[in-house]
Amino acid sequence: MKTKLIIAALAMIGMMGAQAQDKGNTGKWADLFDGKTLKGWKQRGGVAKYTVENGSIVGTTVPKTPNSFLTTEKDYGDFILEIEFKVAPSMNSGIQIRSHEFKEGDKQPEGRKSDLKPGRVFGYQVEIDPSERAWSGGIYDEGRRGWLNDLKDNPAARKAFKQNEWNKYRVEAIGDRIRTWINGVPAADLKDDMTASGFIALQVHGIGKKEGTWQVRWRNIRIQENPKSSPKTKSKKK
Repeated sequence: MKTKLIIAALAMIGMMGAQAQDKGNTGKWADLFDGKTLKGWKQRGGVAKYTVENGSIVGTTVPKTPNSFLTTEKDYGDFILEIEFKVAPSMNSGIQIRSHEFKEGDKQPEGRKSDLKPGRVFGYQVEIDPSERAWSGGIYDEGRRGWLNDLKDNPAARKAFKQNEWNKYRVEAIGDRIRTWINGVPAADLKDDMTASGFIALQVHGIGKKEGTWQVRWRNIRIQENPKSSPKTKSKKK
């Protein structure tokens, strides 16, 4: 009971803080998904299936294909992103931000342990992790350095994830600081200046040779570009 009260209190504080920040921002919210089509989006990487059903983008696994990404056609630098998702318990997924596609002739990105192949997506990822580890909302560097800010020391955020239900992310990328919230609870807080802008993407993680079919859904995707800087708080770097 005490744990639920603590999570509720943290969620309330997070929501109040987010609302206060929005009032101070001059940018306007814009929808990234029209609820009917994939206009403004482009698939890169693997060949997982992306469709639109009942006002949601649905990503469906496909065997023997690498990680797949449905990316925005436009790049974004400083922004606040809000998105809702629902994921199968056996899946792994994520939301890419400030990300890029490696192309033939490009210089290998800093921090990469082995060479990327053309077509590989890399960059910051807000993890979607329905496993027992429950690091949803942590920040992973896809195709590059690995974990930058996990949630092993943030039990409140780990408990905020709702299995088999819709969850909501808020992501603030302003300057060299990236912060995330899951269902109103503060999750990751990272200071990193490796990449200042790039596309946003919805990931369907590869499943190897498994023949099962799993899905992840996203809806109510909106963004506010070039917001004013949020109030300063202590940053974490991992």
